[in-house]
Amino acid sequence: RGMNFASVHDSFWTSPSDVDLMNTMLRENFVALHTRPLLEELVEYLNMRHPDIKYPELPERGDLDLNLVRDSNYFFD
Repeated sequence: RGMNFASVHDSFWTSPSDVDLMNTMLRENFVALHTRPLLEELVEYLNMRHPDIKYPELPERGDLDLNLVRDSNYFFD
């Protein structure tokens, strides 16, 4: 989206004029990433690569609505 951006681990930097845009983009990408079934995808990949290993069952998915992150006061500030 045409923004100068830098990050290290969980620290993010941009110019003051782009802070609101960065805030929106961080939230959108957090939701996009964490609504994927990441553990299921990992186990599927591991089962294909190592079919002789039995992996433990995954925990049940909770009911947290990750979309609430978009309106959270303290997700990124």
